Amino acid sequence: MTENGSSPTSRRALLLAAGSAGAAALASACSGPAGTRGAAGQPSAPAASSASPSPSPSPGGSTPSCVLTVESGAGPYYLDLDRVRSDITEGRDGVPFRLDLTVVRVSAGCRPVAGAAVDVWHADASGTYSTGGAAFLRGTQVADGAGRCTFRTIVPGWYAGLAPHIHFKVRPDSRTETTAQLFFPEELLVKVYARPPYDRRRAPEHPNARDSRYRASGAAMTLAPVPDGDGYRAAYTVGIA
Repeated sequence: MTENGSSPTSRRALLLAAGSAGAAALASACSGPAGTRGAAGQPSAPAASSASPSPSPSPGGSTPSCVLTVESGAGPYYLDLDRVRSDITEGRDGVPFRLDLTVVRVSAGCRPVAGAAVDVWHADASGTYSTGGAAFLRGTQVADGAGRCTFRTIVPGWYAGLAPHIHFKVRPDSRTETTAQLFFPEELLVKVYARPPYDRRRAPEHPNARDSRYRASGAAMTLAPVPDGDGYRAAYTVGIA
């Protein structure tokens, strides 16, 4: 697996390796995330291992939900680049953000999905997506034995009247996929957009409320970031069929 994206790896090869010893060799290692949210918008804990049929209650005492992730379109900016890497910033300025994802199969009692290919892509601080030969803020990871993977990126900027978001696509095999978007709490966005380089543009007063997609699914798909050094980190449990 390449960290800097200089040697792209074929996703087809990754998917063929899924469920075998090869998947373990390709999977990224990541520490247990804090503040995980699931598809129902409730705090949850990541599955500890594939032997656990269902997740345990979170430290706060609430029982995590095991429901399907709310799907949405990939939008016009998805590119199948096969860039297998955890750090997707490519030098793009912005507030650092670490995203820990855990993929579970709802129909199998929320068992972790080892070896699933997970794509992430989003806009930079100016609201611009990489296109053509560029690949900043795009990357693929392979879920480890606990269904987990980590992306290191920045908080996305806003554009076109839409709530700032991170796209992701989960491919458990070569025939199926789940595509959705993750949002950020509006109060956090207001703080972030007052910092450089975001403050080069005048930020909207309500970056989320103006988006009908956010009003429809934001409760289920909004992250719960916590401070992490100079930036933030958040975790999310993706429930697939």
